Amino acid sequence: MTVNPPVERGVAIWFTGLSGAGKSTLAEALAPRLRARGKRVEVLDGDAVRTHLSKGLGFSREDRDINVRRIGYVAQLLARNGVFVITAAISPYREARRWCRESIRDFVEVFVDTPLAVCAARDVKGLYKRAEAGEIAQFTGVSDPYEAPEDPELRLATEGLSVAEAVDLVEQRLVALGYLP
Repeated sequence: MTVNPPVERGVAIWFTGLSGAGKSTLAEALAPRLRARGKRVEVLDGDAVRTHLSKGLGFSREDRDINVRRIGYVAQLLARNGVFVITAAISPYREARRWCRESIRDFVEVFVDTPLAVCAARDVKGLYKRAEAGEIAQFTGVSDPYEAPEDPELRLATEGLSVAEAVDLVEQRLVALGYLP
């Protein structure tokens, strides 16, 4: 009889914040650091998930919640199998994030708290300008709400922080929570 080795503890590290806040940048910077510590890592980027897993969904509240729950479901499957899952998704509504928190045993919410003006200034795609001109309906932070987390495990006020400093803070929080030695 073959015995499978015990599964190492995984975790979903859920980056949430406005478009342009730096979620994907931080996720991509955190991943190699975790791999260097010997962790199995997957990044679930909101844009990539919309293209592959949630194609055809719009931006209504219902569609956004479906998208977030799909990301949460995949994150839950991976985390329970010992993977450090890093999500980078706006996930604008508290209720959908709460559903993910309740569904995923090990869940660490990281609020990338970047002011709207800073996000708009960083916007290389011109989405904020188009939303303000009325060309994009239901744009989070402009014509659709973003419900900031009330009690995240970590709040990153990114103004004045380098990417490396922000990732250091995420690593420190993961150590404090017992996910990293």
